[in-house]
Amino acid sequence: MTQPSEPVTLVLATRNAHKAEEIRAILGAGVRCLTLADFPGAPAVAENAPTFAGNAIRKAVELARWLSARGTPGPGRTFVLADDSGLEVDALNGAPGVYSARFAALDSGAAGNSPDAANNEKLLRLLSDVPPEKRTARFRCVLALTPVMTVEPESASPVCYTDAFEIETQTFEGICEGSIDFAPRGEGGFGYDPLFVPTGFNQSFAELGEETKNRLSHRARALAALRTALRL
Repeated sequence: MTQPSEPVTLVLATRNAHKAEEIRAILGAGVRCLTLADFPGAPAVAENAPTFAGNAIRKAVELARWLSARGTPGPGRTFVLADDSGLEVDALNGAPGVYSARFAALDSGAAGNSPDAANNEKLLRLLSDVPPEKRTARFRCVLALTPVMTVEPESASPVCYTDAFEIETQTFEGICEGSIDFAPRGEGGFGYDPLFVPTGFNQSFAELGEETKNRLSHRARALAALRTALRL
């Protein structure tokens, strides 16, 4: 897809500082990573698709299209990297799924994401009567990678141009299996990390530390596939 020596800039389609730091740590210093904080005028994209892949692709395509009209923000090749990820709990038929970040807010109808503590409290409440052997769950991450195209074909209609971005978009999935504990443990990580115990471990993601988590996590596994595609 691109040569190893060619500089790569990734525009991360997120304002989540924790997520951006995790991606930077996993990819290493060889990749220049920007975020939406570097582009205050970037359009907000509604994450209302029913799947992680649908939301990731929508974010990547819309932001790449917006950036293309303004020129690439770096040397070499520039891509938008959008992530949609969340927790799937078997006893809850896969919930919270795509609603992971706003799980608690679903009860009140409040706009935007819920505080991590509120999401964790709701999850524990719903699983209060579920025994250990039935608390299986997984973190799932889908990354969408869309190239920033600096020159719009003169003959292309807006619809065709959007289609071109979608055609050039690649997706990468990562899954980490585990289970949900009965109480939060650990001070690290974010989101559901204090409750999630990956298979083969006794500690939660929040207890394992960044280095270990970044080897095991759903996002790390999706990013490993992305690194291969970009020949990093």
